Amino acid sequence: MTQIRPDLDSLPAYVPGKTIPGAIKLASNEVALPPTPRMLAAIAEAATSGNRYPDLAVAGLTARLAEARGVAPERIAVGCGSVSLCQQLVQATCREPEDEVVFAWRSFEAYPIVTQIGGATIRTVPIDAEFRHDVDAMVAAVGPRTRLVFVCSPNNPTGTVVTRAELERLLAAVPRNVLVALDEAYHEYVTDPDAVDGMDLIDVHPNLVVLRTFSKAYRLAALRVGYAIGSPEVATALRKVCSPFSVSSMAQAAAVAALDDEEVLLASCADVIEERVRVRDALLAAGFTVPQTQSNFVWLALGERTAPFAAHCLDHKVVVRPFHPDGVRVTVSTPEENDAFLAAARAFQE
Repeated sequence: MTQIRPDLDSLPAYVPGKTIPGAIKLASNEVALPPTPRMLAAIAEAATSGNRYPDLAVAGLTARLAEARGVAPERIAVGCGSVSLCQQLVQATCREPEDEVVFAWRSFEAYPIVTQIGGATIRTVPIDAEFRHDVDAMVAAVGPRTRLVFVCSPNNPTGTVVTRAELERLLAAVPRNVLVALDEAYHEYVTDPDAVDGMDLIDVHPNLVVLRTFSKAYRLAALRVGYAIGSPEVATALRKVCSPFSVSSMAQAAAVAALDDEEVLLASCADVIEERVRVRDALLAAGFTVPQTQSNFVWLALGERTAPFAAHCLDHKVVVRPFHPDGVRVTVSTPEENDAFLAAARAFQE
């Protein structure tokens, strides 16, 4: 009989947002706008060499990122989306089943998956009553077998942020041999001046690595490209455990073009930010519990009403992302799609 790891039977599945014909999809935090013309042209040109392997070293994109972010190229590792980089971090830091990965919960659903795939031990810390990371509890959870700590800010799926002061407190308390990964997949939507920006701290804390992605604000979710910035040692380790040729030529070319069009792409985030305020205010007025969000989605803390609410929205041709029995995450989209969701949400309260 084939020898498959028995622990895979208990592996939590990553559940993507449903795509249902005729329904509005607000389940995957996708950006409503397509890539820019410059990005589309770069993708089309790269596709003409689809018969050739992509650049294994991702040299062009790495150099362009180094220029854009003001760091040396050897401090950057590019991966097949930030999810893959999360898994690579587990592989690079954890060698034995007793090695621990600490993260808040509820947080990004990929963390327990990549930890278990990496053969490490999951150690979760409950988020607090305001749906935020409990930094002091996370510090207390770090022990002699901790190898990696994930901090998600803005937190997916609750939208809350970790402040700079909080992350500095965590970094000051965590041993230098424990790697802290600050997952900033939604960084471009942050307006809170107290929120941490990992790039401000990487020079001071060599055990900090910052993760970012082109999937959200840069409109490249389908092409799967993200990057990590940290010490040269961490970046080198991430490249060593990366699956060869995992970042396609189209993804590399599109990401370079996105950096060239960065001003245009980031300007469009302002529309999402304006809409998220309107959507949250409307939900609060309707009687829902919705924490302050710094991302391109809102979190409805519904408890046991989570599954019925998701089903109700689907009946109204709106697809949301339920995390039963905690709550529902809803992407902030165009005003028209947001209005359709708000109408469904208000009807649920009637």
